[in-house]
Amino acid sequence: MTEIWQGLVRAIELIVTLDAEVIEITWRSLTISVIATVLASVLCLPLGALVHFRRFRGKRLLISLVQTLYSVPTVVIGLLVFILLSRSGPLGGLNLLFTPAAMVVGQVVLIIPILLGLTISALSSVDRTIADTARSLGASGPQTAVLVLTEARFAVTAAVIMAFGRAISEVGIAIMVGGNIRGFTRVLTTAISLETSRGDVELSMALGLILLLIALAVNLTLNRIQR
Repeated sequence: MTEIWQGLVRAIELIVTLDAEVIEITWRSLTISVIATVLASVLCLPLGALVHFRRFRGKRLLISLVQTLYSVPTVVIGLLVFILLSRSGPLGGLNLLFTPAAMVVGQVVLIIPILLGLTISALSSVDRTIADTARSLGASGPQTAVLVLTEARFAVTAAVIMAFGRAISEVGIAIMVGGNIRGFTRVLTTAISLETSRGDVELSMALGLILLLIALAVNLTLNRIQR
């Protein structure tokens, strides 16, 4: 018990004194996850609106498939991205493997189902009379979609925040396509795993506390939006 308490005190000291390595790892984690969330949002918001407003055969099956992918294991996504970006893969010529860019790609693939599915659900919850009224007043398809997205902005924002939380807390993709390279691709989750195996409990606890604080901030933001 004493060792745990001493490790916690040392971890807090590392955070309070703004230890260079702790700040570097935290900043890299936030940067990669924010970029991935923004890219996925730019892709999924219009795509979700397209799926919601269009009627086509297999729509329900598509939505069910997207929702099924919510819980896909991160190591499966990591394996897929690794194969795509490896030298023998179709995107091997880009030389992205074991770089932050590869980690961004992996996180984008991971959170696309979450963002897409929750965006469709958010749009479905908006009263249909809003879209019907907009069309009757001469609004175009894109204008109607923007109006409905605006009405569902709180639910859509919550979806984006949830996607960010999912991205920053994953570890399988980061290890498989990032390589956990110190000063280059090491992020909070991979650093915690590595430092724990090396016996550096203080640094692991410091990084874990930061990850918990980020998770707390995400949850508080979600609760405020939902209220």
